[in-house]
Amino acid sequence: MSKGKFALALGGGAARGWVHIGVLRALEEAGLWPDVVVGTSIGAIVGGHFAAGRLDRLEEFARGLTRRRVFGYLDLSVSGSGLIAGQRLFARFDEHLNGIRIENLTTRFAAIATDLTTGHEIWLRRGCINDAVRASSAIPGIVRPVRLNGRWLIDGCLVNPIPVSVCRAFGAGAVVAVNLTSEFGRGGILVDDVVEDADEEPVAATTEPSITRWNGRGALQLLHRQVFGHQKEAAPGITSVILNSFSIFHDRIARARLMGDPPDLLLTPDLAHIGVLDFHRAEEMIAVGKAAVEPHIPVIERYVNGPAPTTAPARLFSA
Repeated sequence: MSKGKFALALGGGAARGWVHIGVLRALEEAGLWPDVVVGTSIGAIVGGHFAAGRLDRLEEFARGLTRRRVFGYLDLSVSGSGLIAGQRLFARFDEHLNGIRIENLTTRFAAIATDLTTGHEIWLRRGCINDAVRASSAIPGIVRPVRLNGRWLIDGCLVNPIPVSVCRAFGAGAVVAVNLTSEFGRGGILVDDVVEDADEEPVAATTEPSITRWNGRGALQLLHRQVFGHQKEAAPGITSVILNSFSIFHDRIARARLMGDPPDLLLTPDLAHIGVLDFHRAEEMIAVGKAAVEPHIPVIERYVNGPAPTTAPARLFSA
């Protein structure tokens, strides 16, 4: 690692973003403070709280989530441009970040978003931090787009899922990046000629609540299955389908971007057992984040505290 600013590039990954809390906690415990934090989607939410000095509040919120509370924060909408309006969730984040402007932070921060009309990559570096993280995490089809400065903005994972390039543009000499969706890209091409398997039992159809029950508990049960899926069948809900599809796309874009501008250290924690909607598993994910970065603390310490190297070092990658 070359001597200079130390930066973190925090990738998207929906609920898996609680891993970023563990990474930041491990660095804090080692006395390592990044000069630059750039996040996309959930990476922007966690990174923004950290840069604003509000990580404690976010961690307390994350650890207190249960499946019931997660569902309570999803103000589902049957009209508009997203399944979730996001008002309840971001009202909570606004309590954490109210009145804080990005340009006034001591840690340099940016959130990455996508211009829905032009496809341009937008770096949100000034203004209200909560508006920035909200725009960066507006997952297409799930969360409503956010209008800022005359633009309709959506999730930054569409253009820059792991924003190493932005860290470099901010003058970072060493960049530690966190990829939360690496398992989506580990497979190759599978040619399967078998359309049906005679030994496999067909999945039974479910009985949904009738439309006449949409005024009460039946509606909530139906919406819950649409979001989280049906446990008995293990059939994914519509939100899981969109988020997993988005994660596959996200991983392909990330690999292409990282080939052109790799980080100095890439952390790819094993999260195959954690779903993109498992917001209630914060304690487990925070531990995974700590475990992912702790073996590399000595290398980062040498960069931050040691003399500048005389030769350019090889970049490091972590599985």
